[in-house]
Amino acid sequence: MLAAFTIEGRALRRLDGPLRIETLQDAAWIDLVDVTAEEAAVVEDATGLRVASRADLQEIESSSRLGFADGALYLSTPAVTRGGPGDGQVAPIGFALNPRCLLTIRFAPSRAIEDFVARAEHPDAGPQGPAHIFVGLLEAMVDRLADRLEQITADLDAVSRRIFQPDLVTGRRPRQSDATLRDGLKVVGQAGDLVSHIRDSLLGIGRLVPYAEQMAAAWMPADLHPRLVTLRQDIQSLSDYDAQVLNKVQLLLDATLGFINIAQNNIMKILTVVSVVGIPPTLVASIYGMNFKGMPELQWAWGYPYGLTMIVASALVPLIWFLVRGWL
Repeated sequence: MLAAFTIEGRALRRLDGPLRIETLQDAAWIDLVDVTAEEAAVVEDATGLRVASRADLQEIESSSRLGFADGALYLSTPAVTRGGPGDGQVAPIGFALNPRCLLTIRFAPSRAIEDFVARAEHPDAGPQGPAHIFVGLLEAMVDRLADRLEQITADLDAVSRRIFQPDLVTGRRPRQSDATLRDGLKVVGQAGDLVSHIRDSLLGIGRLVPYAEQMAAAWMPADLHPRLVTLRQDIQSLSDYDAQVLNKVQLLLDATLGFINIAQNNIMKILTVVSVVGIPPTLVASIYGMNFKGMPELQWAWGYPYGLTMIVASALVPLIWFLVRGWL
């Protein structure tokens, strides 16, 4: 799918109709989402920029993610996707930028790019050229990552309140406690997975910003320099915050697993107590159940009450012992 935009005044305008070579030559930004080989060839002919494949964009070494050739920047970074079963997963996004045009190559929906387009289509929204669009997209991606971190923090706070509630800590309502622990463990695991993806994305954007500023210094508009400085500061602060969130994820994960272990130990303790308490009565009942002719108590009138008393007493003695020792 192709989407092409021109700049009118300080706003983006989407190009309608069939996107042919002649039409795309006037575009300041072309957004490519899961394009076919034929569509990629048309874009390359119209812009002179290379459209990277998904395999190229997924390379993890810096030399493959950051490139400069024929006066154009070729950059890529992991990006957190949205929507569908892959929500919160990472897919690569590529940028090809020269003074005349910007290409974005992606393979999954991006809420950040959609929000940027919605804002930039308003009059006096800000875009003045392909470089401005490029920086605006990076800012939108960083803003979106910050929003995701804020949401993750709120979710973890809610899990923390549920896990450390008094009823759960004291072991009351075990069925409700088990459900709370299972749900909490699921949320914490998903949060940890998403935070690690956000960290990858921040690291990728943090690498390409100074590279783009340095390599495109000859034609990068001067008014973008303060925005790039602010962008680097935001990325650094979010990276620190991301590390803090990861620490909280680890804390909640350890606490949840600890409570699960305590619950399992309580179950084993109960089963052990039941087995120990049941052994003496079973022994007494088995002795008096032999019915040998020479048993003194066999013809005794009080033999039955005596046997019941022995069974009850043999069960109570271990229970009292456990209570005195504080094991129950």
